[in-house]
Amino acid sequence: MWHTKDVEETRRNLRTNLESGLTEEEARERLEKNGPNKLQDKKKESIIIKFIKQFNDFMIIILIIASGISAVMAYLEGSGDYFDSIIIIAIVVFNAIMGLVQEAKAEKSLEALKKMSSPTARVKRNGKIATIPSEEVVVGDIIILEAGNYVPADCRLVNTSNLKVEESALTGETIPVLKDENIILKQDVTLGDRVNMVYATTITVGGHRRGNCNRYRNVNKSWKNCKNDYTR
Repeated sequence: MWHTKDVEETRRNLRTNLESGLTEEEARERLEKNGPNKLQDKKKESIIIKFIKQFNDFMIIILIIASGISAVMAYLEGSGDYFDSIIIIAIVVFNAIMGLVQEAKAEKSLEALKKMSSPTARVKRNGKIATIPSEEVVVGDIIILEAGNYVPADCRLVNTSNLKVEESALTGETIPVLKDENIILKQDVTLGDRVNMVYATTITVGGHRRGNCNRYRNVNKSWKNCKNDYTR
């Protein structure tokens, strides 16, 4: 919907200041209200579920069946020799424990990589430029973008100068798109033709821009109206 509104209407609806941005207090309140600017993480499985899943393998199932058959045969013969069954089960359990440990290590490594590679955003707060994690971008923030920057949230442009954005990951268009904040579009215009907008995960490749981010990712996986604003 934000591609159908002009700059001033966008500013009013998002209750922001194009020159100084939000105050720290406003940003904190909006972050608490709407949640962080990211998609909801997948719910983590309990350690018991992870342990049980370690047995979800054809060869492991075969070994468990073999152990059961061996125990039954020992019982029917009356020999009381369950040594083979116990050894097989012990090996299976040990394998499951090792798999669980390796999985836990892999998850920790992935979390560390996520923290290291998480994008940042330059925003205007209280009239000053600050660098914050992209997930802390809130509705109404003024974001500063330069060539090569990752766009942290969907934005309605408010001031551009030969701004070009590479949107291949979003639309499949291999050629950078020239943007223009002065154009007002109809509601049914396709995503790739919304030249007065930039979208999260795209990359600026040239020019300058000032824009209003109109949506952002939050913990509810829903898109909220947001304002991001400035590139130069």
